[in-house]
Amino acid sequence: MSYLDLSIREIHNALLLKKVTIVELVKEALERAKKDDNNAFECILEKEALEKAIELSKKEIPNENYFYGIPYVAKDNFSTKGVETTGSSNVLSGYVPLFDATVIKYLNDAGAILIAKTTLDELAMGGTGTSGHKGKTFNPYDESHTHMIGGSSCGSAAAVSAAIVPFALGSDTGDSVRKPASNSALVGMKPTWGLISRFGLFPFAPSMDHVAYFTRNVSDSALLLNLLSKHDDNDETNSYKKRDDYFGDLKGDVKGKKIAVVKEIRNSITDEEMNKKYNDSLEFLKNAGAIVEEVSINKDLLTSIFPTYFIISCAEATSNNANLDGVKFGPNYGGKTYQEVMYNARTKGFSGLIKRRFVIGSYSLMSENQHDLFLRAQKARHLIVDAFNEVFKTYDAIYLLAAPSPASKFDEASDRLNNDYLIADNYLAYGNFGGFPSITIPLGFKNGLPYGGNITSKPFDEKDVFDLALKLESFTKLSDVSCLNYKEKEAK
Repeated sequence: MSYLDLSIREIHNALLLKKVTIVELVKEALERAKKDDNNAFECILEKEALEKAIELSKKEIPNENYFYGIPYVAKDNFSTKGVETTGSSNVLSGYVPLFDATVIKYLNDAGAILIAKTTLDELAMGGTGTSGHKGKTFNPYDESHTHMIGGSSCGSAAAVSAAIVPFALGSDTGDSVRKPASNSALVGMKPTWGLISRFGLFPFAPSMDHVAYFTRNVSDSALLLNLLSKHDDNDETNSYKKRDDYFGDLKGDVKGKKIAVVKEIRNSITDEEMNKKYNDSLEFLKNAGAIVEEVSINKDLLTSIFPTYFIISCAEATSNNANLDGVKFGPNYGGKTYQEVMYNARTKGFSGLIKRRFVIGSYSLMSENQHDLFLRAQKARHLIVDAFNEVFKTYDAIYLLAAPSPASKFDEASDRLNNDYLIADNYLAYGNFGGFPSITIPLGFKNGLPYGGNITSKPFDEKDVFDLALKLESFTKLSDVSCLNYKEKEAK
């Protein structure tokens, strides 16, 4: 087994004991990245990563700095100084930022080594991992490349799932880390809105955008939040609330914790095998001392989550990306007037999906439509958040299956709008509406493909989320699973 298959803490200990060197570790990560056939990467930073590995190797490895010398990847919508950052869009081809995103800076300062930028749905809009300018990103668990990994943080999920790196940065506006985590047997963490600085993250829908990330176990997820959640004055939405010691306080104790199961969401997921595993996990939590009860939320509110998300996100995206006009940013294809330059840049620079979303967003923001579309969506969001806040007044967390099935096939993906689909496949966006901390963890496998469970709690209650997730991890025995060791185990 490679050291890259281990947890962050185990790799750190191996480095301290000189069982492996930083250069050896980074070289192997780069070799795995270059052999990747899942279309996970926008670019591989071989020269830069090796130079930093050599530089760090000249110094003593700090005992308490778990990220020193650890390779990682970042979604290509995080600004990286001197490295092309495209958001997987042709409109930003050739754009090289002059500064690092805050989270990139924190990781660089800690000695973590960025080895690649990863693919995403174009400008982080989408949930299939198919709309980026490099095409589809595939699920590493499916060698036939017929199943999606999901999006928009598809490349980051694929890289961690394939054990190329032990963790990766992503962003989550609706479920863009938590859904791919479910499809790839990863821990996908979206902390409270405002807990992690978004400075340097390309904005999609800022009222719902979260910096999020993938790891292969819960303890590493808590460890990473300790590093990334420091206050940053560059982000005016970054909270001043004192941060907890998420890793140090991690105990996995759920005795006396009250856990809610939302009946309408639970009933919308009909897969018998997945439901059995989920029900078994509920019994495990009860036996561990947790109080598990079913609650009800108005089904009309739950079916409105997806259309509410769609209207608000398209409207905010339209506004935030207005500067991609071929003058301020983006390629200049020429034109006699500013309007012609902008028309040419946006016509050639964006995919059809992005153009449709901008049209919907612009239409929703028109003065004659705002009341019936955008403002109504904002009111619906308020009602949805109120309904979940009512649950959190009594319960410590909500625990449900993260998705109605394992990863879909590309040719089976659909935008059909029936009530079960609206709830089961899209309910996770409520975590973005309210800025709630939310984590997806591996729960099981069906026909060789993983699926996960999701835990969500009230704002700044990450400690409860982590404790519940750690307890469930002891039930699933799926800590540090990757497609490599899973396939090896199945082969035996």
